[in-house]
Amino acid sequence: MKIFTENRDRWLTGIGLLLVVIGVGLVDNYTLTWGFLGIFYIIAFDEAMKLYDIKRKSLYYYAIVLWILAYFYPNPDDLFFIMAIFIGSKLAYTKDRVKRDLILPFLYPASGFLYILVLYREYGIEWLFWLLVVVALSDIGAFLVGKSIGKRAFSKTSPNKTLEGVIGGIIFATIGGSLLSYGMDLVTLEVAIIVSFVTSLSAVFGDLFESYLKREAGVKDSGALLPGHGGVLDRVDGYLFGAIIMVIIARAI
Repeated sequence: MKIFTENRDRWLTGIGLLLVVIGVGLVDNYTLTWGFLGIFYIIAFDEAMKLYDIKRKSLYYYAIVLWILAYFYPNPDDLFFIMAIFIGSKLAYTKDRVKRDLILPFLYPASGFLYILVLYREYGIEWLFWLLVVVALSDIGAFLVGKSIGKRAFSKTSPNKTLEGVIGGIIFATIGGSLLSYGMDLVTLEVAIIVSFVTSLSAVFGDLFESYLKREAGVKDSGALLPGHGGVLDRVDGYLFGAIIMVIIARAI
């Protein structure tokens, strides 16, 4: 099909990443998963620093320490707030206006990665796989439907994203995610539908937020590491919003 041949690099990279992720998931080892996520986390953090145009090298040390602490700390999502308090206290003490933006890379993407780790630690590899499927189907569905019948722009932030594609992606993700989670006996069917739908919807805006950052920075991609996709942030943007929402809902139920 033309839609596949014209986007060969995108599909090959996506399939390759999926196979690696599945391999890590099958091993299902906390240290391996933490290390695997950590590689993507540091690369994404670097890409975000460039998008925010922040040149404070000390933030990289903070980011690394944050991830190391996340390995041992019982509630990794708390670490973002601890970092926010630390930076806020430093700002108040030094009265340095430049430091006001220093919290941004920890808000995005660091907090999203912390919640992905939380999802795995608290709910297991099955929930992480559920997140993977929901966000992947959101992207694939939006791409296929958008390329096929998409006409109306979804947002000025991302002109190539169509309303038809977004709706199609959410439908794909809701159906696929619900059947998967229900089949694995994780939750009831009603809860599976709600979680899949809301997670997919949040993933759409995760992608849109990263598009907003790129437009503000005047770049097409966050990086060039992944052929057909761009940077790591271009690939994980939906997961960073989706993981937070999924953890919140999981704790609520």
